Amino acid sequence: MTAASKLLDLSTSEREALGLVHTLREILQQPQTWRRTYERVRSFHKPIEEFLSSAGIGANRPQPLNVLLVGAGTSDYIGKSVCALLQKSWLCNVRVVPSTDLLTNMEDHVLPDRDYLWISFSRSGDSSEGVAVLEQALTLFPRVKHLIVTCNQNGRMARSFETEKNVFTFVLDDEVNDRGLAMTSSFSNMVIVAQALAQLRTLATYGSIVENLATSASLVLPTAMNVCERIVAEGFSKVCFLGTGALKGAAVESALKVLELTGGRVIGFSESFLGLRHGPLSAVDNDTLVVGFLSADSRRRAFELDLLKEIDNKELTSKFLIVASTAQSATESSLNQRLFMQLSERISDLYLPPLFVLVGQLLGLFASLREGLRPDEPSPRGAISRVVSHVKIY
Repeated sequence: MTAASKLLDLSTSEREALGLVHTLREILQQPQTWRRTYERVRSFHKPIEEFLSSAGIGANRPQPLNVLLVGAGTSDYIGKSVCALLQKSWLCNVRVVPSTDLLTNMEDHVLPDRDYLWISFSRSGDSSEGVAVLEQALTLFPRVKHLIVTCNQNGRMARSFETEKNVFTFVLDDEVNDRGLAMTSSFSNMVIVAQALAQLRTLATYGSIVENLATSASLVLPTAMNVCERIVAEGFSKVCFLGTGALKGAAVESALKVLELTGGRVIGFSESFLGLRHGPLSAVDNDTLVVGFLSADSRRRAFELDLLKEIDNKELTSKFLIVASTAQSATESSLNQRLFMQLSERISDLYLPPLFVLVGQLLGLFASLREGLRPDEPSPRGAISRVVSHVKIY
C-alpha cells in the first residue's frame, strides 16, 4: 500500500485524531487548484490589466517603475519565488521587502519622487503587520499603487481598502485559504497568481505552462509521498534545501515547512548551491538530509552537481534527495535518492517553484507525524499561530 493510499484510506475520525483533516488535503489539492486559480486570473484579466497599466506597467518611462513584493514568512517567500520572473517580464526594478521590515523601516525602502507598485501577498489578510503597513503607506506615500493578493475574502486586507483609488484587491477561491497552520496550497496558488501577472499579455501561453505543472504534480504526488515517507522513516534531525534563482525561493519555503510542521524539532535551513560553501556547509553533518532542487538549465545544473559531489566526497552526510524536472537531469547525479517531476516538456526554472515545493511540504508532513505531532496544529505550546494578528503597532 502506498503512503498516499494509507493516508487517504483513513476515516474522518482517524484523520481528526491525527490532526490531518486539513493539511493533507491542502497539499494534495494543489494541481487542481492551480488550474482554477489560472482561470480566475483569466476572468479578471481586463480590470487587472487596467490597474497595472495605471500603475505604470508596460509604459515607456524615463525611469523604470519600482515594484516591491511584500509579505511576511511564507508570503515573503512568494516574492522570492517570482521576483526574477516579474522583473524580466515587466522590465521594472523588482525587489522583495518583507512587510515586517517595512513596518519598522518604511522610509529606508521608498525613495522620494519615484513611482512604486507594491504587491502584497497574504493568506488571511488579517496579519497585524501587513494591514498596518498598508495603512501607513497610504498615509505617508499616497503616490504608491497597491495590488493586494489574498486568499480570504473576509480578511481586513480584502475589506478595508476597497474604496482606496490606488488599491486593487484580487481574492483567490476560498478552497486555497488553508485551514492548517502551515501555508501549502495558499503559497503555491499565490505564486501562480504572480506568474500569471508576469504573463498577463500572453495568458494563453502561460495557461499551457500551468497545465504542464498541474499534470506533472498529479503524476508525481503518489511517488513523492512514498519517497518522502521512506526518507523520513530513515531518520534525520536537519534538512538543508538547496536551490538556484527562483528555486532558492522554493528551497527557503520548504525549509520553513519542515520547521513549522515539526514544531522546530527538525531544523530546516536553506541556501543557494554556490552559497552553501561560504559558511553554511559547516552545518551539514551525518544527520542532515540534503535536498537539491536541480535547475532545468544545464549550465546551472553543472554547478549544482559539483556541489553535491563535493558534499558526498567529503562524506559530510550520506542522506540526499535529488529533485529534478526530468529523468535525464536527475540521472546526471550519482546519488541514489532521486525524484523527477515527469514534466512533458522543459519549463524554465522561473515557473518551477510551485512544483518543487511539494517535496518540502511532504517531508514536513511525514516528519510531523514521525514526531507525534498534529500537522494541522503542530505547535502544541502555541509558539506560532495560523494568523499573526496580536502584534502591537507603534
